[in-house]
Amino acid sequence: MSSEITYAEVKFKNEFKSSGSKSEPPAAPKEKTSFHKSNSRFLKLLLVSLLIFLLLLGISFSIAFAIYFQKYSQSLMEEHAQNTTKEIRYTTLECMKENFTRKAQVWSCCPKDWTSFGSYCYIVPSKARNWNESEKHCSEMHAHLLVMNTKDDKDFVTQKLDRKNSYYIGLSDPEGKKHWQWVDQTPYNESLAFWHPGEPNNPSERCAMLSHLSKRWGWNNIYCDQAQFAICKTMKIYI
Repeated sequence: MSSEITYAEVKFKNEFKSSGSKSEPPAAPKEKTSFHKSNSRFLKLLLVSLLIFLLLLGISFSIAFAIYFQKYSQSLMEEHAQNTTKEIRYTTLECMKENFTRKAQVWSCCPKDWTSFGSYCYIVPSKARNWNESEKHCSEMHAHLLVMNTKDDKDFVTQKLDRKNSYYIGLSDPEGKKHWQWVDQTPYNESLAFWHPGEPNNPSERCAMLSHLSKRWGWNNIYCDQAQFAICKTMKIYI
C-alpha cells in the first residue's frame, strides 16, 4: 500500500516536469503597423500644409510690398515734381555784364520780369494780399518783403510804383510796442526811417506800407490784415 503511493507520487512529479518541458513560450505581440502608417501620413499632411501656408504668406507679403512700394514711389515722384516746379519757377534769368573789378567782368542776373538795382532785384506782385500773405508769397519766390535802408533805394523803387496804390514793406511791430523790425533781421535805424509826418500813430497798426501822400513817398503803419500790394526783394545772382 505504501509502495503504490510512492509510485503515484513519483509519477505525478514526472508528469509535472514533462508538461513543463513541453510548454512553449507565449507568442510575441504583433507590431501595430497601421498606427505608424497613419502617423506618418499625418506628419506629411502637416508638413505640406505648413509649406502651402508659408508660400501663401510669402506671396501676400510680396503683393503688399509691391503695392506699398508703388504708392511710395508715386508719392516721392509727385513731391519731387512739386519741388522741381517750385525751384524752376524763376530760373529764367536776365543777365548783364558788370565790371566786378578792373580786370574782371561778371554777369549779374535777376529773375525774368524783375527790376535790377544795385545788388538786388525787385518785383511788385500783381495781386493784393495782407501782410503775412505778402511775405509768404515773396518767400515762395526766394525773396522777402522790401527792406529799405537808404534814400537811393527808396528813390529808385518809388519811381516804378503807381501813386494810387500802397505797398507793404518788410517792416512790422509784432507786439505793438514800437519795436519795429525788418524781415531779414537788419537792425531798424530810426534815422534812416521814412515815416510820413505823425506816423506811426497807432500801436494796433503793426505793419508798415509805402504810400504816396502830400506829394511824397513815405511810410505809414496800418492793420496787418488789410489787403495791399507789396514789393519783393532778393539778392542778384552772379555768374
